[in-house]
Amino acid sequence: MTKVLIIEDDLEQSKMLAEYLSSANMSVQCSHDGATGIANLKKSNFGIVVLDIGLPDMDGFEVCRNIRTFSSIPVLILTARGDEMDRIIGLEIGADDYLAKPFNPRELLARIKAILRRGSQHTPATPARFGRLEINELARAAYMDGHVIHLTAYQFDLLLTLSKHAGRVLSRDQMMDAMKGHDMDAFDRSIDVHISRIRSQIEDDAKKPKRILTIRGTGYVFAKEQD
Repeated sequence: MTKVLIIEDDLEQSKMLAEYLSSANMSVQCSHDGATGIANLKKSNFGIVVLDIGLPDMDGFEVCRNIRTFSSIPVLILTARGDEMDRIIGLEIGADDYLAKPFNPRELLARIKAILRRGSQHTPATPARFGRLEINELARAAYMDGHVIHLTAYQFDLLLTLSKHAGRVLSRDQMMDAMKGHDMDAFDRSIDVHISRIRSQIEDDAKKPKRILTIRGTGYVFAKEQD
């Protein structure tokens, strides 16, 4: 049974979501402020966090930043704000998905299932190595010089997709086709944000990348060998 942590200060909203997700055979725990949510996440093993932006003690972006300092758990942000910049900020700080209020609970459930489904797919046991970079598909983790890289589920899958086609230029359409199950509309509009985040983790100089190269007017390529 999937364990979901909802961090939402609206008691009626959190109760409604808890009841709906529970009816879908999920175990749900609710926290009504950021500090309590972070503390509960540290104390128990959850499968995903549903995080509201408008919290009384700190905003959801700050909570997400805090979570990313100790956990790579999927985080789905809920907000009443539909501004594109909020979406980009959320992705930059480590959120995996973004859903603007008001929304249909069925859509939330579908997004949660899609995130969890990606994590449960069969994967090979042997990590792939590219110089100082190691990608462990089974553990859904990446390491640089032996140190874990903190990426969202989107970013890990994007890095994995590019690495599996090392040396081959991939267009946006090809990447999206390979990453079925993601929210493709959001992914397409924010692909440069994801690439930038990955480069900041694996490149010595993100402004002069040597591993993930931009092919202008075409897409991206994962270099088999670095200069």
